[in-house]
This record gives sequence, structure tokens and C-alpha cells, in this order.
Amino acid sequence: MDITQFVATHREALLLGDYNSYRAQLSRQLLSTRKRLGRATAKKEKFAAKPVTADDIGSNHEFVHLLLLTSERAWAHAMHMKATHSEDSKGITGSTRSHIISRLSKAAKVARELVDVLKSRDVAKSNEQDVLEAQAYQASLAGSEEFEKQSEGQRGKDAQQSEKRWQACLQNFSQARVIYAALLEKEKKEVYREILASTIDPTIRYAAYQAHISRTIAVPTVAKRHFPKDDKELAQAVEKLDPYALKDKPAPKNEAEQEDSPLDVPSSVNWRGRKAEIVDASIGQALANVALAESKLKAYLSANQDASTRDKAAAYDDVLIASQDAADATKRATDELEKERVDESDPRMQNLRVTSLSVNYDLVSWRVGRNRVLIGNNDGITFEAQNQQRHKRSRKGETEQVEKEEPRGRKLARLRERTVLYDSTIQSINSIKDLRGAVRDEKFVKELDAKANYFRALKCLNISFSHSLLSNHLNALALLKRAQDLVSQPPPASSSGSSEDSPPTLDIQPAVFEKLSTHIDSLCSRMHALVEMHALQDNSAIAAEKNMTSAAPIVQRLNDYPSPGTKVDLKNLVTYPPKIEPVPVKPMFLDVAFNYIEYPGRTVEKPQVAEKPVANGVEEKPAQPAQKKGWFGFGRG
Repeated sequence: MDITQFVATHREALLLGDYNSYRAQLSRQLLSTRKRLGRATAKKEKFAAKPVTADDIGSNHEFVHLLLLTSERAWAHAMHMKATHSEDSKGITGSTRSHIISRLSKAAKVARELVDVLKSRDVAKSNEQDVLEAQAYQASLAGSEEFEKQSEGQRGKDAQQSEKRWQACLQNFSQARVIYAALLEKEKKEVYREILASTIDPTIRYAAYQAHISRTIAVPTVAKRHFPKDDKELAQAVEKLDPYALKDKPAPKNEAEQEDSPLDVPSSVNWRGRKAEIVDASIGQALANVALAESKLKAYLSANQDASTRDKAAAYDDVLIASQDAADATKRATDELEKERVDESDPRMQNLRVTSLSVNYDLVSWRVGRNRVLIGNNDGITFEAQNQQRHKRSRKGETEQVEKEEPRGRKLARLRERTVLYDSTIQSINSIKDLRGAVRDEKFVKELDAKANYFRALKCLNISFSHSLLSNHLNALALLKRAQDLVSQPPPASSSGSSEDSPPTLDIQPAVFEKLSTHIDSLCSRMHALVEMHALQDNSAIAAEKNMTSAAPIVQRLNDYPSPGTKVDLKNLVTYPPKIEPVPVKPMFLDVAFNYIEYPGRTVEKPQVAEKPVANGVEEKPAQPAQKKGWFGFGRG
């Protein structure tokens, strides 16, 4: 019969209009349904109530829709009056509140009639799930009635009296929550999850607060404690759907069960050496979901290393959703304490402030990690062209086309996408400073500035790639110099100890900073050389236009950059025939002086004196040459 789906589909009309328009729509549908079923009263006849029986439903299941539309119309009428008078200065009091309660009472009464009729399964041709869905719907309406009866007053100081007042409301909503949770465990339909998150759980949390139930007790635990267990038939039906609907799950015995079971709910949060107790059970449950999603992300990334960047980034969605839920739960708990005017020095408020800072930082960290995965390997330090896909041969015998290089327009588009991701990352990092208590930690702010500078340098680097593609080398050099300045100072040591195999987040290792700095230095030197070469080329072109080039042979102009568009003059390589020209040589006296100067570490060999010849005991004297006259042996004339 899909009772829950029928109600949820009709309530989608509230997204486009208010409760009054929803009520009018239900009235039109109710009239057309009565006409089809033959239950409409003629104009001249007096109205006579015709109750719906099990035989009617057995013959036509549309009678179920008749009861549901009637109940929904009464509920929409009550919600319309509540929304209309919610802004009154004195609040909703007197006859208005009595009218709202009477409409909710009628809605719950009609739903109760539906439950009683569906319990005759053989006649009504209903199954056990139809009865459970009807009971959950009726319990939620009865809980709304009890909620309106008690919500006009403020929170009482007497805990026992307050718990007694809100006992009926807690029992009805607990019954609805346990049934919807069991149906969700069996069928995994999103409609049950939406009802629990949007209506049931917030109401139970508020009723538990009014009943002086500690916030450290989770909503599922509150529902299990206040479930009406005296109804044995209902309890057995719920446990048939989920054996652990009314009791806690046991601890997993082996690793396989441990992977499928949810993680333990943490009781505290550690943030930069400070430990904060979790004061709200919903925050602990949300953090447990974050830990579970994080473990699944690690397993996926380690098992699918060759997956595309899109698939890897999509794996971050569960972690981001869980982190956002944790941040929302922390904000709700903080707002509740602020409404109670709890002082900032209160330990509960202090713990919530630390928890909020930790949870929001983790949320931003996962967002940045997703952006880093989308950017590519090494955070976009390098930029490589992608080959175009090779076209298949269309005809037999046709030659296969050669792969073409990626066109420049596509390269610029990919660089533009990277720049958008860098801007989003820098904006997310700066948003952390707006969190309460973040600016007071000077070391933490320096870490954030260093990480922002890291992504700013990457942004300048990628914009320089685009200028290089457009041959704007001077602009590319200026951007590289800006990136070099941003990563010139080493970042402070981060307090988070993330490992290298962990998924990419906001935590950046010092080796990554060093790698980027070295790479930018090399690119800056290369781009500087290109700029100088283009400057020489431009100057030579200007000199060629003004006929300022030299006519010397090429052997004497090897240091000059050739002008563009000119050819090498092969007839002017050297001067031929050679001319007598002075050649710069080393002065002669240096060679002469080397023979007579004793340098340190140099040993001078003494010349050996030749023995004079002896003839008949008399030394012979060598003949002395004739003395020359004049300079250099030339005579004077």
C-alpha cells in the first residue's frame, strides 16, 4: 500500500506552497476520491458519516488513501494556524492553541481508525509492513498533539514533573522512530531516512531536553528507552524486521563483522593538544560516521590507484556529507546553550567551542583534499599535454590516423579549471580564520597563511603556464618570481601528524613545500634565459632594420645573436686572403722571467759544468769567439 511513500509524496507540495495551499489541494483530492468511491454526499442530501471498514479496503485499496487524505488535511489545517500565529507577540494561546490541538487530535484519530482496520489482515488484504507504517504514522500525529499540549510553557525546574509532562510525547515519537528505523534497516529507502532526520529526531531531542534527559544520551537510545514495550505484538513485529531495534548491537567478534559494524562513538575530541569532552550525543554519533566514511575512503583510494580523478573526487562525497552533519550537530548544540544563556566560561560551552573548531577545520580539510585530487598529481606542479583520442578506422583498408597533440585552446581551458580550484581552496583556507577562537592561536594562523601561500604559488605557476603557451614570456617570468617569493620562507611545523599514505587533505608535508620551491627555482632560471634570448632577438631585429649590422666575418661575430629572417653569408666566414694583423700574445719577458724566478715549491736544477779537456797534462782553453760590435751583433755603419 506504500502508506509512508504516499504521505511523503503529497507533502512535497509544501516545497512550492504553504500549509493553506496544501490543505486546499488535499480538499480537492479528497472530493475527487470520494466521488470515485461513491462516498460523496449529494447537494440536497444530509451528510451522514460512513466509516471505512476492512471489507472496503479489501475490495479497493483506495479507501486507504481516503483516510490518509482526511488525516493529512486536518494536520495541514493545524500547521497553517500554527504558522500564521507564530509571530504573535503573546505567542499561541487560548482558543487558537485549543483549535490547533483539536485538529491534530482529529488527524491522529483518523490514523488510529486506519490502524484498527488494517489489523484485520485477512479481510483488508494487508500485510505486516502496512500495519507498521500505519502505526508509525499514527504515532507521529499523536506525538505532535502531545507536543502542542506541553510546548506553550518554558522548561520546568522540577526534573520529575517535567519528565512526567513529556512522557506521552516521548512515547509516541519513540514508537514512530523505532518503527521507521527498523523499516530503514530492512528496505534502505531514503524516505524513512528523511522522516527520521527532518521530523522525528529533532522533536525527540527537544522533548528529551524538556524532560531533563542528558544530552550525552543519543536519540536512538532515548527512543529505545521510551518505546511502549507493553505492546508485545508491536514489539515482536519490530524485532522481526530488525533484531536490534530495541537493544544495542553486540561488539563485533571478527574483522569481517567489524568492517560492517559502525565504529564506536567517541567521547572526546583532541584539537592541537587540547582535549574537549563531547557534550551532545548527536555530535559523537556524527563523528563516528565521519570516521567510518574516512576508513572507506582510504580503502577505496588504496584499492583503486589507477582510477580517474573524477572517480577519486566522488569518493570524498560521503566524508564531506558526514563532516557537514557533524558541523551542523555542533552548531545546534551551541545554539541551544546560547538560548539558555549559558556563560562562555561554562565547561560545556568551552568544550563545544573547541569541538566546533575541530569539526569545521576537518570539513574544510576534506574539501581541500577533494580539490587537490581534482587538480591532479603533485597538486599541479607540472603541466603535460594530453594526446587526443585516436579515431577508429571507419573503412576497411583505410590507414589509421596518427595521434594529434592537444590543441592550445584545450590546454588553456584545463589551466582555467585548475585556477578555479586554487581560488576555491584559498577561499576555504581563509574561511577557517573566521571561526571563533581560531585567530587567538598565532601559530595556527601562521600555518594557515603558509598553506594558503602554497596554493597561491601553485596558482601563479599555472597562470605562468598559460602565458608561456601564448608566448608572453615576460609575464610568465613575473608570475614565477611571485611564486618564488611565496614559497621562499619555510612553513612552520604542523601539529597534525598525517601519514604519507593518508588521503589528500589540507595537511601538507614539508617535503612537498621543498619540492615546489626547487621546481619553481629551476623554472624561473629557464624562463629568465628565454626572456634574455627574446630580448637579444628583438634587439638584433631592430639593428637589422636600421642597417646597424657589422660587415666583419662571422668568425669575429660569434658572440652576436643572429637577426631573424637573415641567412648566413657563407662567403664571409673568414678574411681571405689573410691580412697581416696584430695578434694579441703573451709578453715575451714573462717566459724569460720564469727561468730565473724561484717560485715556492719549484726546485731549480743546477747546470752541470763540463770537464775541460786535458792534453799532455795541460788544460786546453777553448777558443774565444770574436767580439761583435754594435746592437744585437750588427755593426755600426
